[in-house]
Amino acid sequence: MANEQRNIFNEQESQVNLRRKKEKCAPVFKDYNQSQLMLLPPDLASLIPCNHLVRVLNSTIDGLDLQPLIDTYEGGGASAYHPKMLLKVIIYAYINKIYTSRSISKALRQDIHFMWLSCMSNPDFRTINNFRSGRLQKVIDRIFTDTVLYLLDHSYINLKEYFVDGTKIRADNNKHKVVWAKNTKRYKEMVQGKIQERLKEIERLNNEENLHYGDRDLEELGEDIAPNSEDLKEHIKRINDKIKDIQSPRRCKTIVKELERDCLPKLEHYEEQEKILAGRNSYGKTDPDSTVFYSKDGQLLPSYNVLIGTQNQFIINYSLNQRKASESDAFIKHMEKLHQIFNHFPDSVTGDAGFGSEENYAYLAENHIDNYLKYKTFRLEKTRKFRTDPYRKENFAYNKKTDTYSCPNGRQLVFREIKKKRTANNYFTFSRFYQSENCSNCPLAIHCKRGEGPRSIQINTTLDYYQNQARENLNSERGIQLRKRRSSDVEPPFADIKYNQGYQRIRLRGQKKANVELGLLSIAHNMKKLPQRYN
Repeated sequence: MANEQRNIFNEQESQVNLRRKKEKCAPVFKDYNQSQLMLLPPDLASLIPCNHLVRVLNSTIDGLDLQPLIDTYEGGGASAYHPKMLLKVIIYAYINKIYTSRSISKALRQDIHFMWLSCMSNPDFRTINNFRSGRLQKVIDRIFTDTVLYLLDHSYINLKEYFVDGTKIRADNNKHKVVWAKNTKRYKEMVQGKIQERLKEIERLNNEENLHYGDRDLEELGEDIAPNSEDLKEHIKRINDKIKDIQSPRRCKTIVKELERDCLPKLEHYEEQEKILAGRNSYGKTDPDSTVFYSKDGQLLPSYNVLIGTQNQFIINYSLNQRKASESDAFIKHMEKLHQIFNHFPDSVTGDAGFGSEENYAYLAENHIDNYLKYKTFRLEKTRKFRTDPYRKENFAYNKKTDTYSCPNGRQLVFREIKKKRTANNYFTFSRFYQSENCSNCPLAIHCKRGEGPRSIQINTTLDYYQNQARENLNSERGIQLRKRRSSDVEPPFADIKYNQGYQRIRLRGQKKANVELGLLSIAHNMKKLPQRYN
């Protein structure tokens, strides 16, 4: 009996202990009351770490001279949001891969970093977009220049070595909505041909009905003359003046109406397209400033050609152009913009084979800049196939006394003429043209030449001189170091913008607005690197 009572007591005690243990392990939560009142609002600055990127951006922009931006505002009227605040907000948005004005406006309402930058201001998306695409157009290059000078003053860059590269960035344009220069020319010629036929028919009716329009008005537009819209308007006016009060054939009036309603609008349309093309081979209908380029995956896309120059992976210069040709034609314009920023040139420029042209070499020599630009055959020259290929002109034997070259079969290529060529920048190159007298019955002709006619070569002595200079510089100890640095200096910024930042397509339309986008991207990229330097 005593044992049973003891067992019952132990069981009760264990249950009490278990109950106490459960009570001790019950979860405890902090107070959560959404209706809790606060005597004072929190200081947003206390919620942001001292070394946060937004603080670096804020202090850097505060140190810039933004008077040119302020000068874009007129006095009077309602108060406007401070341009310094809007600039900080937009650049910080680009750092955080936020590119649309609506998304930036949303971040101002939800993100404490944006709230701190804006001092709790809430400009709507229209205000943000108007500021970015409107006011920044005139001053974005100046603002970027001030940020680069900031880097120079704080010894992040020294402008001794300059690395340049280019890429294509797609425009905000449907790839199927494109105007091609060849089609415009063809359609315009068809309309002009139709106009000629109609004018000849009017002339024939004039002769049949003996209607005198006077002074060979219609005969001025002969078969060899392609009328433009202004000429056509003038002739239609003359014809209407003559047939207004005369018993003219109904067919004649019908033709005049057809010219006015059908041919003239089409002719004006194609002339407007030619004006927009301005020598380019194509443009996008949505963004007429864009030009169609081949992308890396082989697609034809309306895009812009972008060049940047870097040092220590900081972007210190950028330029944007519409040319379909390689970056070579845009190099001089790019360097001129760099000179405007610093008022002097770098000691050396290093670039890939896309920049190695006679025009660019001559520009570097004229401005006493060390030439480290590759040329197209720089890598090939190091291969055995290049050095041993007997059919390349570089391996032809030259006789200085007779001024002739010898082909692999021993036949002579004699000097014929000097050929003159003009580049897109109106720079003229001169090449000596050599040609074989006869390649018939030559067993090596199938390997040596292409197309009809004897084998010919062109020798540009000026370009050869600059290429020899570039080859010597690139193969020197310093040249080898610069070549290694180029790939790790100028290419990472493009990779960061396109892949890390996800910026594959320009959001704004038009070259001036696209230049604003590129300037903001460059400033944002440089700001991202500043905290790393501080650490």
